[in-house]
Amino acid sequence: MMVAAREASLGPIHLGRLTVDAGRAPDGRTSYQVLCDTVAGRRRVLDLGCGDGHLLDLLARDRRRRLAGIDLAEEPLALARERPALTRAALALASAHELPFPADSFDACVSHLALAQLTDIDRVAAELARVLEPGGLLAVVLSGAAVPGTAYEVFNDLTRSVLDEVPADRRQPALGDRRTRTRAGLDQVLGGAGFGPVDWRTIRLDLTGTLDEVWTRMIEIYDLDPLDPAALATLRRCFDHTVTVLADGRVPCAMNLHLAVTFAPHSFTG
Repeated sequence: MMVAAREASLGPIHLGRLTVDAGRAPDGRTSYQVLCDTVAGRRRVLDLGCGDGHLLDLLARDRRRRLAGIDLAEEPLALARERPALTRAALALASAHELPFPADSFDACVSHLALAQLTDIDRVAAELARVLEPGGLLAVVLSGAAVPGTAYEVFNDLTRSVLDEVPADRRQPALGDRRTRTRAGLDQVLGGAGFGPVDWRTIRLDLTGTLDEVWTRMIEIYDLDPLDPAALATLRRCFDHTVTVLADGRVPCAMNLHLAVTFAPHSFTG
């Protein structure tokens, strides 16, 4: 329960939904749209860490689908339940370590920037293998690094140095399993539960905008609550003086995300 409470405390802070949804891949899609398109044709879809239901709303455009979503925080789930398209979706306050669904309930599972936040990831993988039907599709979006030479890299470097000065007891506790950050590590985790080899693709997400727009997007991603107002103001001044501003007033900003896709085992023995 303690782990679940800590993971729930992340809430929207580390997911930065508004920021990520503002970004576009080279083909013009958001990372949510990329994930939605990846499970095209699947009829029973679970969203792991569904938050306010944004991804489920996209999935619900195919009215033949039966949708479900879980999250550890009640507040975003309440927002998801208010979406007209999700009135029939099974939305549950639950942990990924103990999914409230029978075996073989889904032919696909999606997760957007949530899987890497979870602890005891081997248990999560086993639960996903249980609730997915044999050969069911698992598609997850995972965070990557800042694109070099852009405002994201500048903000990342500045923020790291500032947060290093914050006392340890005021920092957000580190969660997740480092193995989820690489293809080889994720292969190890999911392979242990019987999943097939992971197909791994990097997506560059363009977050370019005005100085104020880019600043807002950055602080939606990062947990800056430990900073006092003076420190935050100093960070903003340093950011403004360090980033590149183009002649048209835009600030180049980009991040890399990873799309990982695999398939559930054809028999589950967990």
